[in-house]
Amino acid sequence: MTSPAPAFRFIDLFAGIGGFHAALAAYGGECVYAVENDRAAATVYERNWGHAAFGDITEDANDSVMKVPPHEVLAAGFPCQPFSKSGAQRGMDETRGTLFWNIAKIIERHHPKVVLLENVRNLAGPRHLHEWQVIIETLGEEGYRVSETPAIFSPHLLPPERGGRPQVRERVFITATYNPAGIDDGLPVLPVATSGVTVDGWKPKEEWHLEDLLDDSHNIPGCELTKSERLWIDAWDDFVQMMWEEREGRRLPGFPLWADSWKDYREPIAEGTPAWKVSHLTKNYAFYAAHRDAIDSWAEKWGVFTEAFPASRRKLEWQAQDTPRLWDTVMHFRPSGIRAKRPNYLPALVAITQTSIIGPRGRRISPRETARLQGLPDWFDFGAQRHALTYKQMGNGVNVGAVWHILREHVKRDEDVLKRSASGRRILESVLNAPDSPDDILSTMARKL
Repeated sequence: MTSPAPAFRFIDLFAGIGGFHAALAAYGGECVYAVENDRAAATVYERNWGHAAFGDITEDANDSVMKVPPHEVLAAGFPCQPFSKSGAQRGMDETRGTLFWNIAKIIERHHPKVVLLENVRNLAGPRHLHEWQVIIETLGEEGYRVSETPAIFSPHLLPPERGGRPQVRERVFITATYNPAGIDDGLPVLPVATSGVTVDGWKPKEEWHLEDLLDDSHNIPGCELTKSERLWIDAWDDFVQMMWEEREGRRLPGFPLWADSWKDYREPIAEGTPAWKVSHLTKNYAFYAAHRDAIDSWAEKWGVFTEAFPASRRKLEWQAQDTPRLWDTVMHFRPSGIRAKRPNYLPALVAITQTSIIGPRGRRISPRETARLQGLPDWFDFGAQRHALTYKQMGNGVNVGAVWHILREHVKRDEDVLKRSASGRRILESVLNAPDSPDDILSTMARKL
C-alpha cells in the first residue's frame, strides 16, 4: 500500500533538532532538504526524522551552486548577523556575506509559496531595526506579501489544547506568502501574532501548572542538586520565611537583594557609579537598615559571608510575589544571583548552564521535561549524547506549538492569496483541516530510525 502524497514539500534550514520539522510533518508536509552545521544536533535530527541534516548552507545555496530542491514551504530559524549600512543599499545585495543572503538565494530560485522565519525577540528591537527593514524589503522585492510589523509570540500564551506549553519564550516570526500577482495589494498586512496577547482567552498566570509536564520517572543523574546548592537554597529559604514574619506578611521587594552591600551600607556610593546600580544600592541600604538585627543573625547562622557562598550566591532576585518559601518556587542560578519565580510556568530554556530548578521537586528539570516544554513527543530520542548537549539543543530550539499556531494564523490571514494556486490550496487545506494541536498527531508518529 502506497503512502498518500504529501500535502506540501518543505525545507528546514538551520534545523537544530527539528522543531519546525515536527510541526510541518504533523501538518502533512514532507521534508525534502534539511541543513544544520552542529554535528550533534544534526545527529539527533537524523535519528528522529530519518533525514540527513549535517551540512553548510553557504556551500549548498550561493551564486554558483543550488543544491536545495524545489519546495512549497521554507522554514528557517536563522542566525541574524549585522547587515552593512553603507550607502543607500537595500535588498538582497546588502545581505551578501550573511546567512540570510543564502536564504534569499533559495527564495530567488524557487519562490516557495510560504516562507516561515523565526528569530530571537531582539530582532524586532531598536538595535536591529536596519536588519529587520532589509529582510522585509528583500522579501517584498521577490514578490512576497509580508507584514512590516513583527509577529511576536510565546508558547505560554497558547492553552494546552492548542499545543501551548508553560514556557515564556517570546520569539519573532516573519511569515510571507508568494504573491507575484499582487492580490490584495493596498490592504494592510497585519502581523499574525501580537506580543503578550493570549489565545482563546487563556490566562497563563492562573491556568498553567508545571505539574502537567513534570515526571520523576525521567530523572537522571545530573538533575539532583549538590550539597552546596542545597545549602544556598536552604539559607535563602530561611531568609524568605524570616522576612515574612519580620515584614508582617508583606512580600519581599522586587529589587535584587545584594548581601555584600549590607556590609558597607553606611559607606558613600562611589562617584561615577551607574544610575541603575546607585538605585539598587540605595534600596539595599534602606532595606538592611530596616531589618539589620534579623539579617545579621541570619547571615551569621548560615555563614553567608564565608567561602561557602560565592558572590553570585549572596544575591537573591525575588520575582515570586507572595510565594511563602523559596523551595516553593522555580529557581535559576545566575551570575546575577539566585532568581526565584512562581511555579506556574518557566522562563525560556536557554542554551547555557541556567537549567531551571523545580523547588517543590528539589531538582533540576530533566532533559525529557525540556523536550516536553518544546512540544516534542515522548518518543523523541536523544541517543547516548551528553545531557549538557540536550539542554543546549532544547535552549536553541523552536517550540513546536508556537510554529503550529503561527503557520495556521498565517494561512488564515493570506487565504485569499493561497487559494489562487494549486500549491497554495494544498497548504491551506492541510493546515486548516488539521486538529487544533499537533500533540495527538506527533504522539502517534513513529521515530524514523
